[in-house]
Amino acid sequence: MGLLVLIFASNKFVGFLSDAAEGNLPADMVFMMLGFKLLASLPKILPIAILMSTLLVFTRMANERELIILEGSGVSKLMQLKIVAQFSFIFCLFAALVTMYAAPWAEQKIHNLKERAKEESDISGIRPGQFKEFSQGDRVVYVQNFVPQKSLMEDVFLQVKEDENLGVLASDNARFEFDRETGNKYIIFNNGKRYVGKPGSLNYEITEYEKYAILIDNIERKSEGIKTAALKTNEIISSGDMSHVAEFQWRISLIIICLSLSLFSVLVVQSSSVEKRYTPFIIGISVYLIYSNLLGIAQTLLRREIIPELIGLWSVHLIFFTVLLILYYSPRIQLNKK
Repeated sequence: MGLLVLIFASNKFVGFLSDAAEGNLPADMVFMMLGFKLLASLPKILPIAILMSTLLVFTRMANERELIILEGSGVSKLMQLKIVAQFSFIFCLFAALVTMYAAPWAEQKIHNLKERAKEESDISGIRPGQFKEFSQGDRVVYVQNFVPQKSLMEDVFLQVKEDENLGVLASDNARFEFDRETGNKYIIFNNGKRYVGKPGSLNYEITEYEKYAILIDNIERKSEGIKTAALKTNEIISSGDMSHVAEFQWRISLIIICLSLSLFSVLVVQSSSVEKRYTPFIIGISVYLIYSNLLGIAQTLLRREIIPELIGLWSVHLIFFTVLLILYYSPRIQLNKK
């Protein structure tokens, strides 16, 4: 699990650093976003972690002929499944704690950080002594000094393209302002001058102002709604909304899949050829991908009310446990035929 978390964290960390370099994510949020993202993604990492761990153990035991010795000593396949199930049950309790409580809490924190990043993205992208473009180059800001604690820019000017005219606003200080309802961003200039005219022409006007606001981002976006994954478990249990029902079944499924994959690992190793060490891993990863994708499809169908709640994601688990029974009894059926 540590290896999987390290791979996931490295990938996400590079993405967050890129966002911070582009000014889309404040630098002080990078590690917070990474931590919350890891915690929110942990329910998806846990099933593959227990699958890989049990496959590693039983594949090594099979290659060293320890499974044959165990069976000869009276440790049957059923007893092996019971031992793994006991360990998996403890693991599932941890998975339940993460999936039901920790991950939704982390998703809520991620949502809050994203909303905060929208407000501070332009501010975080400004560097003293450098030009910063907005609105695809139609707005260019230059700041001599920047005080991030106060979100205050000192000795600043803004160049604005208006058709054939070019406007320049100069001010001793300015600050950003974010409209939560429309998602628009403004620069508020205080006590400065505004120059407007056509480049190369002497026909221009100068306006002195006490306060002047310029729209720099007219995307007309609103605050994103909270994702269903960020809702508390007790909220979605008491709700009759199908999207909430699908989310609840998905969270339960992430716990069940930890148990079912660990039992599958035991059976697939014993049914595969011991001479081919990596065959169980190929089969295990393939089955995990099919299993998780089927759960995702069932969740989508349930959310859209295409399938009833009673069938939901439980049908996928029923199919998988049927496969486990076939793997368990198939050697006995073949032996009876011989």
